[in-house]
Amino acid sequence: MALRTIPGATQPTIPGATQPLIPGATQPLIPGATQTFFPGATQPLIPGATQPPTKSDRSMLTMSDDNVMLRQIQGTHAPSGRSMLTMSDDNVMLRQIQGTHAPSVREVDVKPLFHLVEDILDRATLQVDTIFLGSQAKREIEEKAHQANLVAMVDSLAYIIDRISCEISYKALGGSDAHQTTLAIFNLVSEFSWDAKLVLALAAFAMNYGEFWLLAQIYTSNQLAKSMAILRQLPSILEHTGPLKPKFDALNNLINVMVDVTRCVVAFNDMQPNYISQDIPALTTALAHVPTAVYWTIRSVVACAAQITSLTSLSHEMYSISTTEAWELSTLAHKLKNIHEHLKKQLDICYQYIDDKRSIEAYQMLKNLFETIQIDNMKVLRALIYARDDLLPLVDGSTKKRVSLDVLRRRNVLLLISGLNMATDELSILEQIYNDSRLHPTRQESQYEVVWIPVVDRSIQWTDAMQNQFETLKLSMPWYTVHHPTLIERHVIKFIREDWHFKNKPILVVLDPQGKVACPNAIHMMWIWGSNAFPFTTLREELLWREETWRLELFLDAIDPLILNWAKEGKYIFLFGGDDVEWVRKFANTAKNVAQTARIPLEMAYVGKSSKKEAVRRVTATINVEKLSYFWQDPAMVWFFWIRLESMLLSKIQLGRADDQDPMMQEIKKLLSYDKMGSWAILCKGSNAVVNGHGTTVLPALLEYDIWKDQVAVKGFDLAFKDHHGKLHDIAQPCCRFEFPMAAGRIPEGMKCPECNRMMEKHITFLCCHDDGTVPGSIF
Repeated sequence: MALRTIPGATQPTIPGATQPLIPGATQPLIPGATQTFFPGATQPLIPGATQPPTKSDRSMLTMSDDNVMLRQIQGTHAPSGRSMLTMSDDNVMLRQIQGTHAPSVREVDVKPLFHLVEDILDRATLQVDTIFLGSQAKREIEEKAHQANLVAMVDSLAYIIDRISCEISYKALGGSDAHQTTLAIFNLVSEFSWDAKLVLALAAFAMNYGEFWLLAQIYTSNQLAKSMAILRQLPSILEHTGPLKPKFDALNNLINVMVDVTRCVVAFNDMQPNYISQDIPALTTALAHVPTAVYWTIRSVVACAAQITSLTSLSHEMYSISTTEAWELSTLAHKLKNIHEHLKKQLDICYQYIDDKRSIEAYQMLKNLFETIQIDNMKVLRALIYARDDLLPLVDGSTKKRVSLDVLRRRNVLLLISGLNMATDELSILEQIYNDSRLHPTRQESQYEVVWIPVVDRSIQWTDAMQNQFETLKLSMPWYTVHHPTLIERHVIKFIREDWHFKNKPILVVLDPQGKVACPNAIHMMWIWGSNAFPFTTLREELLWREETWRLELFLDAIDPLILNWAKEGKYIFLFGGDDVEWVRKFANTAKNVAQTARIPLEMAYVGKSSKKEAVRRVTATINVEKLSYFWQDPAMVWFFWIRLESMLLSKIQLGRADDQDPMMQEIKKLLSYDKMGSWAILCKGSNAVVNGHGTTVLPALLEYDIWKDQVAVKGFDLAFKDHHGKLHDIAQPCCRFEFPMAAGRIPEGMKCPECNRMMEKHITFLCCHDDGTVPGSIF
């Protein structure tokens, strides 16, 4: 046998040589070798092979050892660890296939054809598993939405597909070199784009492969199919399923990755130029590797076709897979997997880039939409919730049935925007207000609809726990809800966060019947005045504030009718709070003694604290045991009392009037500050709030009753207490502080102290609270 030199090889290749035939191989390929690794591969090229390829093997890869093919093999050697895609990017091979590339002006949209081919191969590979496993299970495959011109397009391409099919079949029977066959196919499709070349070759293969398995599927029940199956030796093939299963497993594996690579190539060609240009690095890198990807995929088509041809042309004694065939299929599958991983990575980067640009564009369009006068609210609601007509995006809370956005047409709509962690107390109070308004549907204040829009971080993977949490909230709501959080687009979430200042605390955005924002957040109005705040506009909010005064009904509302009855009876009332049990005990006992001595009708009510719910429970337990005063047993009442006070401040902040000098606003700010700093008490006579004091001044004023008791007969108990408390207050000068969590939404740039009227200093606080009972929704 004559010596033969392989370009790039350091030694001539001779039978039994101890040097590698393929530069970079870790073991020599000689008779008796048990493993031969392809550079970069993690599995043997010939799994379990104990003999080298023989001359009788019909592998397309080994039929020719011309210099070009060998240089391509050598090009796969990458000691530096480069990817398979780079390793196969041989200059000679690239020049050859690019030399055949002469695309015409005509462009072909091959996506419909690819969907058809994908469906054929998907069902054909499924059929292999069904036959070999003996299972009768059927899989429902969703039909692709073929375009109306699919039949016409296939008709226009049928000739070239047939020519490719014939080229593959003829050269497979003749044992032609796989590389040359691949180049012949490239010459046939020279005028087409890279993605079209690939889809056409895949379509030619799918015709024969699909026909093969279609006959296998129906030949037992159809006489025509049976006769054709006999001609193609199908009964004999199916009788030898055991030896053939490894071959079909290898084919299926290769076909699947061929489809994956094709899908990526088609996707790159389908990139919209108005969103991404070819100078984007990820797209540039991908397009540079597309010719190589197309070559190796068509090369794999040729290899698969050769394997199918060999089945119908060989006797059953030769059905077992040869070592060379195993080497060929596993090498191609490995190479294509690496190519696919590389292309998929670049494709994901491109998709993210396009998604970001689309999101920015959609965000700006949404902003412009709210600045444009609308006939009704439908365009706005579709842009916010769901723009398409292919599903019903809302759920009616009363019937739990899916409905369209039309139920909101020309209605005042309150968008309740929150995360999935909306507090139970918060939800129950809001539900009570909503249900009360539904009792009189003809009243003006009932002419609105509420829609819950759940906002979820799209970067977090949706879990079963999140789904259960969402379903629980949705089922508990009596108003309309969005069917699923995924309906809310990314740009809408950005708009809600940046333009409506949503920061995870619930907000209530009001849209008038024309879709215009009537109030950026009416949740404060809802807590303070309920449905009486209808139509929940900023103008209505300002009007309601002008009607309010610092009185018991303002900060108590209808939370507790019993206390309001005390006010109607003209009694003295102490409302007090804090979490210091000793202070509460001493204050309650002292107040009782003073009232008894002064002979005044005094009632007391403990209203808890805006936070530290567990501490409040301990205080109420002590009050209950020692019969110190009246208290609220329902924690929701405590929550609502404080959320209303906090909403009063936030309402003023939203109106830009947090530093109004009216006495009512000053007293609200004092009370919120006192709650944060410790204990406090308010003395009312009837509805009139007389004294609002910190625990460090209110209790001493009562303890010093003997000093000012003579003034009771002259001024009355309320004014006498107020005057003496004022003296102690001037001496103590208690400090004030406010804390706004980042989730509070609109945070004022500055705030004046309600005690001294000077600008307060701003600090940043990091707070770790381990009290699981903290009142939900509290901003302080």
